[in-house]
Amino acid sequence: MSADASSLNLYDLSRTELGEWLTRWDLKAAHAARIWHYLHYLGVRSFAEMTDLPPRIRTTLEERSYLGILPIAEETHSSDGYTRKYLLALDDGRRIETVLMKFTGRVTACVSSQVGCAMGCVFCATGQMGFTRHLTAGEIVAQALHVRRVLHELGGRRPVAEQPLEERLRNLVLMGMGEPLHNYDAVMKAVDILRDSGGVGLGAKKITLSTVGVVPGIIRLADEARPFHLAVSLHAATQEERAALVPAARRWALPELLDACRYYARKLDRRIFFEWTLIEGKNDSAEQAHAVGRLLEGIPAQVNLIPLNPTSGYEGAPTRTEQARRFQEVLAEYGFPSMVRQRRGIDIAAGCGQLAVAKMARG
Repeated sequence: MSADASSLNLYDLSRTELGEWLTRWDLKAAHAARIWHYLHYLGVRSFAEMTDLPPRIRTTLEERSYLGILPIAEETHSSDGYTRKYLLALDDGRRIETVLMKFTGRVTACVSSQVGCAMGCVFCATGQMGFTRHLTAGEIVAQALHVRRVLHELGGRRPVAEQPLEERLRNLVLMGMGEPLHNYDAVMKAVDILRDSGGVGLGAKKITLSTVGVVPGIIRLADEARPFHLAVSLHAATQEERAALVPAARRWALPELLDACRYYARKLDRRIFFEWTLIEGKNDSAEQAHAVGRLLEGIPAQVNLIPLNPTSGYEGAPTRTEQARRFQEVLAEYGFPSMVRQRRGIDIAAGCGQLAVAKMARG
């Protein structure tokens, strides 16, 4: 956080920190609850909308802080009618992606944790982009607030309390641009802010963190007893094959990753979701499925099968439906439930990093 209060993004603050800053400005910390309600529950776009705050407080906020709302640089809507992708502009001119996905009975926001990614997964557009910087907690929070504002507008601007549950933001996945566990502190602060019951109020069981296998982060999640779902990108059942797809595996080898997963599952008594991108003719055979079953033995797990979302930087095709079903049948023989992830927004480049890469290519 900058020591310069004039550059203070209020979205970067926890509710406690907000009260502390008010005290520094010779204001009553008790006003923090009302300001928080405006920021995170109502999602106001300006201090002028905080109509029942005393003028002195609004003036102080305007002079010493700002709302880190991320303007839309570009947006696309899928022909499926349920997926919207936003390229949001950061203060330094960089762009990040946020996706709104509607499913039966729920709405999910997929948010980014970094500009680019250092993990370099060969089939991922963000990995092909390379790493630029971490996002702040406020920049992560702002993406979820953006989705809530969109839902508010789609719902005819009804008060949040009057919106049907299936039209509210209740699910958050950190599966957008970046590796969440590479930006651990900012990500944890952001999800704690979004869980605050006086604001967005997301339930811990509605938040999923996806990692390529940053072992220290997985262990830290376990030691801190973080109550979120963990999804681990696997994609291959041997160290050699995995390192070819996921370069981070050269740093955290497959045996080390699996040891960390066992530690996490044992310590928290929690199931892990393993992600497997199905690439036709490469890792979608029955033999590969048997290898996965043997590899994950003893770990409480579910396998999410994700047909490849093609990118210009990787030659590969998504697995056919019948082959994906055969993969599932083999996993079931080992007692592992699985699901084939519903493909969303293919026509709008909704895969991680695709819209940002396309925007960069167009200049």
